[in-house]
Amino acid sequence: MSSLLHITNGDAFTERLKKLNLKGDIITWREMLCEGKTLTTVGSESFWKARFEFLHKNYKVSKSWFIEKTLKEYRSLCNHKQQDQIVLWFEYDLFCQVNMLAVISWLLTNRRYAEISLVCSGKEDESGTLYGLNELSNEKLLSLYNNKVVLNQDDVEYADYVWQLYCSNNPIRLENLTDFNDYSFAYLGDAVKTHLKRFPSIANGLNDMENNILQLAIDKKPKSKSEFLGTILRNQGNLGFGDTQYERALQRLKPLFSSLNPVRLTKKGKEILDGQTSYYSCIQDNDVYLGGALKYDFLYNTDSNRILKL
Repeated sequence: MSSLLHITNGDAFTERLKKLNLKGDIITWREMLCEGKTLTTVGSESFWKARFEFLHKNYKVSKSWFIEKTLKEYRSLCNHKQQDQIVLWFEYDLFCQVNMLAVISWLLTNRRYAEISLVCSGKEDESGTLYGLNELSNEKLLSLYNNKVVLNQDDVEYADYVWQLYCSNNPIRLENLTDFNDYSFAYLGDAVKTHLKRFPSIANGLNDMENNILQLAIDKKPKSKSEFLGTILRNQGNLGFGDTQYERALQRLKPLFSSLNPVRLTKKGKEILDGQTSYYSCIQDNDVYLGGALKYDFLYNTDSNRILKL
């Protein structure tokens, strides 16, 4: 067994990484911890139970699929006990950053003496564009690998601390963090800001992502649902969500659309987007978690960029 282990952000990039012929074994972290309830104890029985319940209920993930895809790969990670060098491959977006925190938290508990390095893609040129790992050339990936950031003890403990706050029942504690720049995570501060904007806005009861979906419907006038999904994926900021997540979001917002082929908002949908009325009471659900916090127990004030507890 090699003394080097790579942990990647998903299957597509794992396939790409194999072609780079770097030394070491590869494990894929197959989770989407940015959605649904999370517990601080990554990898525990209660952690996986909570995750399966969420994925089964909201994405119809079967037990056999969950065991085969997620748990089998996790057990493989547990069995890689000898590696003293671990390289994490993640991206700038919220989806990746939350998974990254969880993996580092697990490593802090279970691989205390390993050297952990981070390869994180994002701003790679002067264009202002943020890039995913799979959007980069092999030369660029090798360059990032050769310049990977070795995390020190403070970095690792900070990532674990942010993970604990993400899993707490009160996002206001996360909001009060201001020292991101003191650590080796260039994109974590922005990801946390994006996370906080997922709580419903005080203006109309919809969060930043949901308002963006309605705004794109008006601005881009997509001719079909598939065109609409493509438009949303290209204009989602740094959430890093996939089409299945947006399918689910559209399902929640369905009453605000008179048609999805072509895409048209109802009169009420337009009024909500303009902040003339609130959709909070219609969309509120007492079983929706963002990390450890109940989504509809808090409101986001877009004027002050602060979270309020209801």
